[in-house]
Amino acid sequence: DSTVIITGETGVGKGLVARIIYKQSKRSNGPFIVLNVSSLPETLLASELFGHERGAYTGAYRSKMGRFELADTGTIFLDDIDTLTVELQAKLLRVIQEKEFERVGGTKTIKSDFRLIVATNQNLEDMVRSGRFRADLYYRLSVFPIHIPPLRERKDDIPMLAMHFLESYSKKMGKRISGITEKDVQRLMEYPWPGNVRELKHVIERAVILTEKGPLNLPLLVTHKKGQSDTSEILPLKEAEKAHILRALAACNWKVSGKGGAANLLDVKPSTLYSKIRRLGIKRTFSRPIL
Repeated sequence: DSTVIITGETGVGKGLVARIIYKQSKRSNGPFIVLNVSSLPETLLASELFGHERGAYTGAYRSKMGRFELADTGTIFLDDIDTLTVELQAKLLRVIQEKEFERVGGTKTIKSDFRLIVATNQNLEDMVRSGRFRADLYYRLSVFPIHIPPLRERKDDIPMLAMHFLESYSKKMGKRISGITEKDVQRLMEYPWPGNVRELKHVIERAVILTEKGPLNLPLLVTHKKGQSDTSEILPLKEAEKAHILRALAACNWKVSGKGGAANLLDVKPSTLYSKIRRLGIKRTFSRPIL
């Protein structure tokens, strides 16, 4: 029942680790409630976490249970916990300590027997030192920390993960692919995978789409080493722009606008990025994170 905090770069599989912890716990028969904190605006986040009563705000036509209430007897997983506002951090601290809260616009105290797992790709200790994250909340969350190393630091996992994704997508698309050649396995091992497991998954998905039969048709994986000047790896400007946008989208789990979105990462307006996505014909199903 201890609180767990999972840390690691974007795309390493923090959500998967959280689900494994839940499945192996005594609470596996209870609900597993997931919320990406960064996916909602501040005005709606409190309602999503704690629920609201009818008439609590404009548009609240009926009462609604929050995620903590739904997680009773089970586990709640909050991703991107670093994006919580200071006000909501204080409320979360009380929920962790007392296992009770009130819905937005309500006065009745609600109790919930939940187990909390959180995740972040940020250094919360640095955020505590800079005053962006409450120290008391940080220590409450850090009962049992789990750090997931980036894929480039656990290269022995790459062949196994690649085969897992190959089998999964081959079955999904009804294709018979004989496997991955030793040469391509070596290419996968040598690539630094800045987008981690998520990027590997997308690359294998695209390769399965492109492969009709025989071994996997692995796309080009471009690595830019210091001092490298091989012009054979220089893409046309349109393709380079497309590849750069795809890489940003993959890093942000295809979130375009808002905090933590690709537009913010690329330092462009969301409307500009949406326009480029349409112009370049970018679609998630046929994503190519790295060209």
